[in-house]
Amino acid sequence: MALVNEHFLKLPNNYLFADIAKKVNAFRVTHPKAEVISLGIGDVTQPLCPAVVEAMHRAADEMGTLEGFHGYGPEQGYDFLREAILKNDFLPRGIHLDIDEIFVNDGAKSDTGNIQELIRWDNSIGVTDPIYPVYIDSNVMIGRAGVVENGRWSNVIYMPCNAENGFVPQLPEHRVDVIYLCYPNNPTGMVITKDELRKWVNYALKNDTLIFYDAAYQAYIQDDDIPHSIYEIRGARKCAIEFHSYSKTAGFTGIRCGYTVVPKDLTAATLTGERIPLNPLWYRRQCTKFNGTSYISQRAAEAIYTPEGKMQIQTTIGYYMENARTMLETLRRLGFQCYGGENAPYIWMKTPHGTSSWQFFESLLYGANVVCTPGVGFGPSGEGYVRFTAFGSHEQTEEALSRMKKWIS
Repeated sequence: MALVNEHFLKLPNNYLFADIAKKVNAFRVTHPKAEVISLGIGDVTQPLCPAVVEAMHRAADEMGTLEGFHGYGPEQGYDFLREAILKNDFLPRGIHLDIDEIFVNDGAKSDTGNIQELIRWDNSIGVTDPIYPVYIDSNVMIGRAGVVENGRWSNVIYMPCNAENGFVPQLPEHRVDVIYLCYPNNPTGMVITKDELRKWVNYALKNDTLIFYDAAYQAYIQDDDIPHSIYEIRGARKCAIEFHSYSKTAGFTGIRCGYTVVPKDLTAATLTGERIPLNPLWYRRQCTKFNGTSYISQRAAEAIYTPEGKMQIQTTIGYYMENARTMLETLRRLGFQCYGGENAPYIWMKTPHGTSSWQFFESLLYGANVVCTPGVGFGPSGEGYVRFTAFGSHEQTEEALSRMKKWIS
């Protein structure tokens, strides 16, 4: 008899965004004439930039010839893309990495979920709260998170980020094996300074802690003094793995491409105390379980590093950040307490009068036909907040805000 992995049974019935889709679909059935505007799920809306489209056309044409056809590619990614990553994302910031420390993937979600396979099931984990659900759910699946008790996983150490502490997570009071950090943060849209990030690196080095650092939204940073990579901090190569994504940077949600950095200096211990480099382990894992990102997707990613691609990408990012500015200004004028939106495409808004996250979601959907994301879906400290995304069109964003004005009045 085959036995099921019972850890899967501990998960909530649906992924957060599946629950949202279910509620929105139910509303549409009962209100068929209503035009719903979604400012909830973080999918992009603007088309791929011309440089990317042209690169994909060229790559597709190559694949149609004997000379240019590409079958299975290297699991860690083609050198042409990895070299472009090193020269454009790291060297300008004074970060020196080897090409073998870059692993191209099919989007950051895959690797942020799979990376925990490198460590034992009984490692302790700490998360800033609220947090991207994949971090915890992937640990639940392997049995590392424990059981849910009053909305919290018993074996997860939560580090609250809320208005009371200025959304600055406090270092754990005792040692934690693995810590997840995401900056600019999803869902709060807040960022971390170099001084604050240095505290986490120092903590990790002192306590032999491994940091999983998600930098998926680094391209949206507007302030020069905000770090784009944890490797801007001395010593981070010895304690951190970093994840990058082209999904929000270049509109690749439908193309699927990103990369993970696993430094060769990074090690973890066996029960006997032997130090094991994680870079060759991740290489071995990828060769076994991953067949590589498509050649066409990687040529598309390479194109965003061309002079034309860089300018076009910045134009698109500026488009979304204009939405964020408009949302932030309007919601604050309407009397809401809002955070984020200055170095990230997310607005984190406190619900009024003690309304719960899901209650506000329902009220906004039925009252203004606008969709947000309930903050409690990102963790217990998200209760009493909702998230808005800046990834809609200007027209949709302005219409949604106009509806909210009428709904509030």
